[in-house]
Amino acid sequence: MIQLPETGYLRLSQIVGNPRANPPIPALIPISKPTWWRGVKEGRYPKPVKLSANTTAWRVEDIRALIESFKQDAA
Repeated sequence: MIQLPETGYLRLSQIVGNPRANPPIPALIPISKPTWWRGVKEGRYPKPVKLSANTTAWRVEDIRALIESFKQDAA
């Protein structure tokens, strides 16, 4: 399991991964970017935070809670 910081923000590539990055970034949630954005729009995934005009991120706490909800649904 990838260690997440206690607080802070994650960019989309850190959430859905980027195998083309050097080094490759493993996915926390293995879905495509369009599927992620559709889930955000539909309210299934957390809303992003605009850190600047060109920087969108998600709170680590929200992503951790989302991953925990997936684990509970699978149990």
